[in-house]
Amino acid sequence: MESFWLAVTTLGRDEVFIVVLALYTWLVNPRGGRTLGVAFATSYLLNTALKYGLNLPRPFTGDPALATEAARATAGGPGLPSGHTQMAATLWGGLAMQVNRGWMWGVALALIVLISVSRLALNVHYPADVIVGLLLGAVFAVAAARPDVPGRGLTRTLPPVVILLAAALLPASAPRELAAGLGLFAGFWWVRPSFMPPTTVAGRIIVPVVGLLLVFLVYFGLAALPADLRNLGLIRALRYALLVVVAAEGVPALLGRWMPRAPMSSAAQASVAA
Repeated sequence: MESFWLAVTTLGRDEVFIVVLALYTWLVNPRGGRTLGVAFATSYLLNTALKYGLNLPRPFTGDPALATEAARATAGGPGLPSGHTQMAATLWGGLAMQVNRGWMWGVALALIVLISVSRLALNVHYPADVIVGLLLGAVFAVAAARPDVPGRGLTRTLPPVVILLAAALLPASAPRELAAGLGLFAGFWWVRPSFMPPTTVAGRIIVPVVGLLLVFLVYFGLAALPADLRNLGLIRALRYALLVVVAAEGVPALLGRWMPRAPMSSAAQASVAA
């Protein structure tokens, strides 16, 4: 069964989360996608802080033979809480909270359970690691249910600036996940998706295909920077922030024919006028 569980646990990789967040934002709910992104980035940061702050072992820490080499390759950093579990619960639980349809709840719960069980089946986490990850993920999924994250003017620009400055001060020994989480938070907090999802068949095909090509071009292109440069805290944070900005602002601008700007609400018009 290991091949099956390895395939399941792959659903908890960063690349899968990027695809799901991008497609949901482009095709379903632009504002909700940003809110979910902020919750996801915050959950990611807390998971990283707890992992490396507690520095608790994994089942195979003392005896590598307890997990295969392929299984250990999916396990980075200390054990508690399970990152795969927490992030899956945050993302899929948040989607279910926003969509609030029976089929979405079914898909979300099935994926969360499967990914959680895969971490135990591969012997890369203790049950406590998975349980704590589930509980924390549920908290951030509920936080993602709100329609929008407030923030205009200075409250929009100041937090990302502070976050990126913090990333610039990270020591070389800091976990890479910390800078990545800071970049994701800065990007999602700053962007303001102001487009409408495509309504034509052509648009619903072109947008995800071209959009994902552009997003992964940025993702893998920036990962190809020289190691000494890309591993700097500020550069890593900027890489992930730019990834979010390209997805939420750049792709809609490029594909505006299929993603027209949303009409401004009366409250937004009053804010601009003021």
